[in-house]
Amino acid sequence: SISLRFKTSDQVSVRPESFKVLYGAFELDITSRLLALASISAAGITVKDAALPSGSHRLIVKIADSLDREGVHVLRFTVN
Repeated sequence: SISLRFKTSDQVSVRPESFKVLYGAFELDITSRLLALASISAAGITVKDAALPSGSHRLIVKIADSLDREGVHVLRFTVN
């Protein structure tokens, strides 16, 4: 399982509908594939029984708040 928690710095809320995930050097949009397996809310996202191929991976995770400020985080990890 993979879980990400969303957090804002002000008295604003996260807009789950703005969630986007881009994969790899070519930044392929894999949002719809991920959301088909995930549970998402303003608090975060959880993917149960995630199946990832072996190797190095890079994800760019984006989400906006109710003031349309976008947060971006790059995740790099290796699956053995």
